[in-house]
Order: sequence, then structure tokens, then C-alpha cells
Amino acid sequence: MRRAIRGVGRGLDRYFNITRRGSTPGREVVAGLTTFGAVAYIMAVNPAILSMAGLDHHDMIMTTIAASVCGTLLMALMANLPIALAPAMSSNIIFAQVVVMHMGVSAAVAFAMVFLGGIVFVLLALTSWRQKIIDGFPDPVVCGIRCAIGAFIVRIGMTTSGLLVPSHDGFAFGLLRQPAVELALGGLALAMVLSYLRVPAAMLLSIIVTSCAGLFVHGPDGRLLTRLPAHVSDWPHYPYHLLFAFDFHGLFANILVLFPVTLYFFLSDFFDATGTMMAVTQRATQGRDGPPLPLGRSAFCADGAASVIGAILGTSTVSAYLESLVGVEAGGRTGLCAMVVAALFALSSFFWPLITAIPAVATGPVLIVVGVGMLSTLASPQTHGLDDLASPLLMVVITLMTGNFMLALACGLLLHTLLLVGRRQWRRLTPMLVGLDIVFVVFLYLESGMQG
Repeated sequence: MRRAIRGVGRGLDRYFNITRRGSTPGREVVAGLTTFGAVAYIMAVNPAILSMAGLDHHDMIMTTIAASVCGTLLMALMANLPIALAPAMSSNIIFAQVVVMHMGVSAAVAFAMVFLGGIVFVLLALTSWRQKIIDGFPDPVVCGIRCAIGAFIVRIGMTTSGLLVPSHDGFAFGLLRQPAVELALGGLALAMVLSYLRVPAAMLLSIIVTSCAGLFVHGPDGRLLTRLPAHVSDWPHYPYHLLFAFDFHGLFANILVLFPVTLYFFLSDFFDATGTMMAVTQRATQGRDGPPLPLGRSAFCADGAASVIGAILGTSTVSAYLESLVGVEAGGRTGLCAMVVAALFALSSFFWPLITAIPAVATGPVLIVVGVGMLSTLASPQTHGLDDLASPLLMVVITLMTGNFMLALACGLLLHTLLLVGRRQWRRLTPMLVGLDIVFVVFLYLESGMQG
């Protein structure tokens, strides 16, 4: 038995280059456990978001888990990196709120949009165009996209948790005398404190504690906020009707209106994946001898392929998670760490009844914390001047006031271009920027016609 275990250990060592990267199998397993604790909240949050688009909550739990398993395995086996992948906490909001709810597009068309974005990602990952796009895209606009999405996520978290309620002036803060509002505030405070203390499983712990407290708190309808299921675990039932649930006819019939959003799905995954993977690999290299972790085409291909597979399985864009950094801090250096994360995601599918019992009052505060974290990009080095802050701030304000992210993105792009023209910085007026301006001017015209 010991010989077999040693043989498996040597095989893993050779395949993942564990010793060469200064790690051990045991350390990789611990790092995988730590990373999973940090990203596991997505199993509750992503289904809660996508169910707003009319998709079945249980189905979304299964597709979220399946896409996370496949994406993380791809990163482990193709790129040998300690990075977890799951449905991205930006594209899922756009998928549900903008594409399906605001634009009235079916989920099948939205899945086709995610699929095409993933295909383009993979193709560009195989060429030198990947770096050209990164270098040619304006930093203030990249910052604005992330901040506007952060504002959008905060808005959704505030409303779903009951902290924001409709009023004759638009929105008003929830009544503090209501126990549900008090619990949401408590969950928000807990999530923020745990995140500030850098507790690895901060989001997951916040969801668990708030859900448990919901067993004793009644909502406005008089029912308990958290209602336990009849069974803690059950055999997972995958929604096979969502496999290849694409409507390309509907996509191409409205391609002029839907192209900018399809472009967003690609750009969001492209820049998020690039930034996340660079941050993780650079952090893994700091403070140790030896060669840096390789971040080549295989890593970007794995991320793009994960989005393709995620769309096939029936979920939104799948991308690398920055929470993988906590696994790196715990010693993760190889794909074995990601393999452990994938295995734990798969094991979680047997506990789907518990996941369905998690109330919105528990996931809403987590959304707020995630959104606020994205808003912190405003303080990045890329936005050191007022001119660089103008576009991101406009995008944030429009998103918060109207809830229309695509309008905010279009206005941010156009304002950035106008500022460059006003300052006569012709060199920064790249063909990419001008092309995006044209695309979004056409989008605004067509969308206004649809609304009229």
C-alpha cells in the first residue's frame, strides 16, 4: 500500500513538476483546500444571479459546479497553474440583468453570445494579437468597465438583500426595524470584516453564518428566511436540456444590437483573465528561488476553452478567479492545487439541497463586498489624474442611476475619445478605440429605436 502511495506521489511530482517548483504534494493539497474555501461562494451566488433571468435555480447550481470543475481541470492539466476557474462575477450580472432582462433576449441567445466570445478568446490566445489588444486598449476604459460592473453588482446586492427597496423617488433604504434588513446589515458587516482581515474563506463563512441566522429570522411575509431542505444531500441531477442550448438564429437576426454585448463578454473575460493570471503567477514567484511560473498560450487557451465549455453546459462566462491568490499564499505552485479544487467542486454537487436553501439575504451582502472591491480600481495607478478618472466616474454614475451598463460603457468610451481630441493627443486615438466608438454609437442608435 505504501509503495502504491509513493508511486502515485512520484507520478504526480513528475507530471506537475512539484519538486522543481519548490512545493510538495501535501502543500498542494492544503493550498487546494484553501483556494476552494475562497471560491466556493460562487456555488450560491451565481445561481442566485442567473435565476433572475428566469433560469431554474437548481439547474444553475448544477451548471455552475460543472463549469467550475471543467474550467479548473483545464487550467490544471493544460497550464499546470494553481488557478481556480468558475463563472465570472461580472459577466453573470450582464448575462442576467442586461442581456436577458433589459434587452429581452432569450437565455439561448445569451449562451450563444458567451460561446462565440470564448471561441474568439481561444483563437486570439494562439496568436500575437493577444498582447497587441492588451497594449492598445485604453487604461481608463478598462478601469471604467471594472468599476461600472462593480457599481452594478453593488446595486444588485443592495436590492436582493432588501437593503434597497423601491420608492416614489426610485429607491429608499430598507426599514431598519425589519429583522430581515438587520440580518442583511449584519451579514454585510461580517463579510467586510472577514475580507479586511484576509480570512481565506471570508465570503463562504459570511454566507454560512447569515444563512444559519436566517433559520431564526422571519421575512416580511412572515416566513423564515432560511428553510432547511428535507435532505442535506442527494444525487446530483444535471439539466441535460441546457447542453448546447444555443440560438444562433436569434443572435444573428439581431447581430447589430447584440454585437457590442458579445464584444463585452469577450473583452471582460480577456482582461480579467489576463490580470488575474498575471497577479497569481507573479505572487507565486515572489520570495522564492527558481524560474517563474509559466504564463503562456496554454493558460489563456485554457481560460478561453473554459468559457466555451461553460456556455455548452449552460452558464455564463467562466474565468480565472483572483481568490486563487489565497491558495498561492498557502503554498500552491502547480496544477495539483487546482485539481484539488476541481475535486471539491465535484463533491459539492452531492449537497445541492443545502445550496438551494441559501437565502438572498445571505448572498446579497457578498455581492456588495465583491462590487466594492471592484470599485477600488478607481485608486489604481492607471487613474492618477482627473482626466483619467472622468470616464470611469461617469460610467459608475450612469450605472448606479440607470442600471444600464451598456449605456454607461458607451458614454465612457465616447467621453474618453472626446477628451483625447480636446487635448490633441492624436497618438492615443488608436484604430481599436475609434472602432469601438463606432460600434457603440450604432448600438445606442439601434437600442433607442427598439425602446421607441
